[in-house]
Amino acid sequence: MTDHLKEQIRNLPDQPGVYRYFDASGELIYVGKAKNLKNRVSSYFNKSANHDQKTRRLVSQIVRFEFTVVDTEFDALLLENSLIKQYQPKYNILLRDDKTYPYLCVTNEPFPQLFPTRHLDRSRGTYYGPYASVRTMNTLLEFLRKLYTIRTCSLVLTQKNIEAKKFKVCLEYHIGNCKGPCEGLVSREEYDRNMEQVKNILKGRMAPAMQHFKEQMQEAAGALAFEKAQEYKEKLTLLESFQSKSQVVNPNLSDIDVFAIVSDEKCAYVNYLQVVDGTVVHTKNTAVQKKLDETEADILSHLILTMREERQSESREVLANIPLGVEWRGIAVHVPQIGDKRKLVDLSLKNALYHKRDLTEKKQQKGEALAEKGQRVLVKLQQDLQLKTLPVHIECFDNSNFQGTNPVSAMVCFKNGFPSKKDYRHYKVKTVEGPDDFATMHEVVTRRYRRLLAENAPLPNLIVIDGGKGQLGAACDALKELNIYGQIPVIGIAKRLEEIYFPGDEVPVHIDKKSESLKLIQRIRDEAHRFGITFHRNLRSKNTMTTELFDIPGIGPDTANKLLTAFKSVKKLRQADIEELAKVVGKSKAGKVKAFFEGQPTE
Repeated sequence: MTDHLKEQIRNLPDQPGVYRYFDASGELIYVGKAKNLKNRVSSYFNKSANHDQKTRRLVSQIVRFEFTVVDTEFDALLLENSLIKQYQPKYNILLRDDKTYPYLCVTNEPFPQLFPTRHLDRSRGTYYGPYASVRTMNTLLEFLRKLYTIRTCSLVLTQKNIEAKKFKVCLEYHIGNCKGPCEGLVSREEYDRNMEQVKNILKGRMAPAMQHFKEQMQEAAGALAFEKAQEYKEKLTLLESFQSKSQVVNPNLSDIDVFAIVSDEKCAYVNYLQVVDGTVVHTKNTAVQKKLDETEADILSHLILTMREERQSESREVLANIPLGVEWRGIAVHVPQIGDKRKLVDLSLKNALYHKRDLTEKKQQKGEALAEKGQRVLVKLQQDLQLKTLPVHIECFDNSNFQGTNPVSAMVCFKNGFPSKKDYRHYKVKTVEGPDDFATMHEVVTRRYRRLLAENAPLPNLIVIDGGKGQLGAACDALKELNIYGQIPVIGIAKRLEEIYFPGDEVPVHIDKKSESLKLIQRIRDEAHRFGITFHRNLRSKNTMTTELFDIPGIGPDTANKLLTAFKSVKKLRQADIEELAKVVGKSKAGKVKAFFEGQPTE
């Protein structure tokens, strides 16, 4: 930890707030909240703290931080949630908006429309949802259109347009599905009263609509308008039938949001039940990937904010299966122990556990299917290449250079038919001058298997050389010098015709172009090429930048490397101010760097 960070931490207040961590490039990488800023931030840099690997990686990238003091821990939660949504730092759990889920929108316009959409534009109207399935949403939409005559057109029905008689009624009017607002055949007041009932039903409130139809039915019957009364009775029956399909918890309960969370090492699984007038009107399961050592209370707090916002919940009571440790303003949050509220939490917890089990089983089934496919491909590869053993461990080598500069080589490792990236290796060529692919291949193969032999590590079941007979011969010579030639099958793959060569064979082995075994070899070869090219490009870029930094008077290799590590590119180095440079190399050298770049033309 730098002296600058230590000084910042010493000056932190003992108050609630939000802290923001930045890396060397100035990117916001983490946002957190704290009841006590000084204690929380200093805990990250405490060497005795038992941090997990991800947290240690985060701390290693922090070069500066900012903070904002707030009044309460709940204010900190709100600000943290807002910043995460806005900047999406890579070490935070990203609570994405469900923009791919369907919603129902009631527009903000005269004679509002009601339509389904997946695109949220809050300025256009009020959105209800999200709905877990399109089928559920369409059932509700069809039900509402049976109860109320809602227009389906998108005409701009301003009073001016209606008075100017710009529109004519369509077929929907003639078949009784619309009352003709386009020609002024229904008043705006009457239409708006119906839309208020629609909004209540969309919120899960059936009682106002049922009371309305009862009153209209009684009024029509009193006026001896029996056909009209029968129409209202049918709508009331339809509404009662629809309500009966919802799960009634307890009609004496008010509006409540119920949440339950369970988790494992990698994920947290959350269920949300929205209860309105004693009835469960909405339920949703979600799973979030853990990024650091977040507690269940932290994860659930964020999800409560997000999911209530999605549903536009106005309930003032939240039930949960764990204490959140934050006092929420205007909302009662508690963990019930007995009664109907406890039953609600148990129901939510049961759903969260089922969701966890289902996702875990799907992952397991997917893994088993992939493993089965990998085994099948390896058996086919063994048959096509006539290998004595199943090639469960394959290593592939590829060389890379640019006009003879920065020669490098890469080795990728596949186990059970899939990449084993922890076993990948880069090699800077040490003994070869100029662009000599054969000598380079000899060197890196020698280095790789000399190391494995010295460590008594397992050797691969197959070695793949990216290249023709020359590169294959060089690899074989290296294996002969190590006295392991013949113990490991070696093949070369020529790029032009995708031909497979064995050592000493003049005629290549031709494998069916559609064969899964050839595709596996090609995939391994392409991965080695990608891995080598990436390393080569990074090396060239680093050397080019370091060389340019050497042109600055008074800047040596160590200082150049410090600047390279901190700013990543010359462009960012040019844009940095003298204070940012001084944090890395001190005021004196920062002045030299700034003076050099100010005297150079910018790109």
